Amino acid sequence: MNPIENAPVPSPLETSTRREALKTGSKIITVSALAGISLPHVHAQGSSEVKLSLVGCGGRGTGAVKNALSVSGSLGPLKLHAMADVFENKLNTSHATLSKDPQVGDKIDVTPDRKFIGFDGYRHAMDALKPGDVVILTTPCAFRWVMFEYAIEKGLNVFMEKPLCPDGFSARKLLELNVKAKEKNLKVGVGLMCRHCKSRNELKKRIDDGAIGDIQFMRSYRMQGRIGSCFTPKNDTGMSELMYQISNFHSFLWLSGGAFSDFFIHGIDEMCMMKGDWPVSAHALGGRHYKTIEIDGKQVEAVDQNFDSYSVEYTFADGTKALYDGRNMANCKQEFAAYAHGTKGSAVISTSSHVPARSRIYSDQKIDLNWRAKPDNLVWSFPTGPRGESLEGNPYDIEWEDFMDAVRNDKPYNEVDRGVAASVVTSMGRMAAHTGQEITYDQMLNSPHQMAPGVEKLTLDSDSPLMPDADGRYAKPEPGIKKDREY
Repeated sequence: MNPIENAPVPSPLETSTRREALKTGSKIITVSALAGISLPHVHAQGSSEVKLSLVGCGGRGTGAVKNALSVSGSLGPLKLHAMADVFENKLNTSHATLSKDPQVGDKIDVTPDRKFIGFDGYRHAMDALKPGDVVILTTPCAFRWVMFEYAIEKGLNVFMEKPLCPDGFSARKLLELNVKAKEKNLKVGVGLMCRHCKSRNELKKRIDDGAIGDIQFMRSYRMQGRIGSCFTPKNDTGMSELMYQISNFHSFLWLSGGAFSDFFIHGIDEMCMMKGDWPVSAHALGGRHYKTIEIDGKQVEAVDQNFDSYSVEYTFADGTKALYDGRNMANCKQEFAAYAHGTKGSAVISTSSHVPARSRIYSDQKIDLNWRAKPDNLVWSFPTGPRGESLEGNPYDIEWEDFMDAVRNDKPYNEVDRGVAASVVTSMGRMAAHTGQEITYDQMLNSPHQMAPGVEKLTLDSDSPLMPDADGRYAKPEPGIKKDREY
């Protein structure tokens, strides 16, 4: 597997269309492709120690550090050197969890003077590094472009979580900034780890070789109950609105793109991976049937911005359809999987959750949901161990192996353009549901609605870019009423 995929999306400075750039969405950039180009060397060589700084110390940030510090020892020494967050308790909890971990605890070297609290903490955490070190950005994505800009200024390699942006403004900012990152030869990884999955990559090779014929349509599901902070009650905590919303970031579109973007992006992206392209348009539906959250045994109204169910139809330039269904409702049928259907057969892209994918191919459209089954129409499945155990490895770890290999050995590695494309495609499905309109890729990328103006200037004392009404409720999408913006 060559992980160095780079799916360009159109620069807002160059074009308002997407097709020319997106046609190269599945191309692989190799070292030979860059032969003869003189690039500066901002990477860690030999056995020198690479230091990490973590910015955003929640569960995903803590997990990303564990994945990073678990990479092969052959890639050289690696230590966590600094941490930053706006919540001191989150930083301390993350530090304690990592320090006590039997696998990585000895690689945690964060002294009290390298723990930074506040909206400028990311700067201090990056200042503690030297050019060629790595900063991990796992805050809500509203802050991604701001922190990426400073990382580029400091000459740091970057790993940043998905989604990369909630709106067109921040997508355009990231694409513009990434030109500078490439000029500096910085390595940038994006947390769409399914792109690094052994099973999915083997399936893609077989699909590209014609194993299921021409793809006719794909479908993906994430049907589940409440997850993360996607249901949020009124703020009666005494916290400021800004801090309350950041602590419940899945509930607010300006911060994360809501539960849709933060959780559904993987299923959408893996369909695009199999197709080797990005869709040109989306139309969708969604709604709020009832939204309550249990607190102290009582059902309390949720006032966040999320719908509780979504259904999106994406259309590619050649007319191929990709269907995405997402739901966050208790006591309903659950499914977390993706499928592809072609003229000669069908495929399971992923079986349940992100890992193991247990990808497989069938000679017709009759997919057996039991991955252990070996029906007559089963053409291929990714190998398993003698007792059915997965041999795929963990893509969360594999993406770090690939990233650190590039950092150590100065291999071309930049996943930003592809990460922005996946984020824009996800956002256009979300916007289609929230507005009731058909939304094109170009409309989403070039949307003038900036969800978080002034995000780079926020402090602990700032108001939130989204303030509640007099009753403590937040602006919600109103399909057919608000047609050119989501709230």
